[in-house]
Amino acid sequence: MQEFEVFKQMFDASLQSSNPLLNEVITYIKQRNGKMMRPMLVLLMAKVYGEVLDATYHAAISLELLHTASLVHDDVVDESDKRRGQKSVNALYDNKVSVLVGDYLLASSLKEAAMTADIRIVDLVAKLGQNLSEGEIVQLSNTGAIDFNEDVYFEVLRKKTASLFSACAEAGALSANSTDEIEQNASLFGEMIGIAFQIKDDIFDYFTSDVGKPTGNDMREGKLTLPALYVLNHFADETMRALAYRIRSLEATQEEIEDFIEYVKQQGGIEYAQKVMMDYRNKALDLLPSSTTPEMRDALSAYIDYVINRTK
Repeated sequence: MQEFEVFKQMFDASLQSSNPLLNEVITYIKQRNGKMMRPMLVLLMAKVYGEVLDATYHAAISLELLHTASLVHDDVVDESDKRRGQKSVNALYDNKVSVLVGDYLLASSLKEAAMTADIRIVDLVAKLGQNLSEGEIVQLSNTGAIDFNEDVYFEVLRKKTASLFSACAEAGALSANSTDEIEQNASLFGEMIGIAFQIKDDIFDYFTSDVGKPTGNDMREGKLTLPALYVLNHFADETMRALAYRIRSLEATQEEIEDFIEYVKQQGGIEYAQKVMMDYRNKALDLLPSSTTPEMRDALSAYIDYVINRTK
């Protein structure tokens, strides 16, 4: 897509600094950039509801910068030493550098939002920043909780992952000068995709693969995701529930985590999560307006299918 090439050029130009250390860290972060799923969604939604304008590009850059800043900060909070198989910024440098670089990226995101000259997009980016932080706090406060509530899981998911996809879809519609009703529909469309995206990520945690995310990584951080929650609420005996509490409290050994992973697999946790993921995929497609051209419907269908079929 020609518009995506324009975006990449503008995105790279937005991340240039004269400070040697800052430039070094930013260069390292740019090397880790993946498929850029979120800005791609901004561009696609703008084409569904109109055309890609300058405001579309600046909105896409703003949201990708905010997403990148949140990842840098999350690695500090989670004390993670890897991000998608590569050393995290805090592992390669230190927490001080990571926090400051994250702040710089956040400020750059707000600058790009302002360049859209659309207060609605600025407001959207600001609210997204609140949601991402809130989701992290809810997740932290849930560590050690004595119940296994799917509602809490989806609350965190909506704020930490789905809110970003939702904002991207809505920003694309906003940049194309759409109506309020269209923006709400686009926002919900993005949310459905974001939920499916995170469930796919959660499933990765149960398998050794090439995604650079070691099996049981979430559990080593005390996080129990959808496959485990389903099994704990429907099949688990007291022994396994006790082990789940130990995982949440960061007291479980690697061997215990591996035993728990196998138990969740045997009890159908993966199949359940895959079914839920497909339900959200279908809900997203149902939200596309009837006026969507066959070309754009195919493009968005391919986008959603990539989300649920990706291997990393």
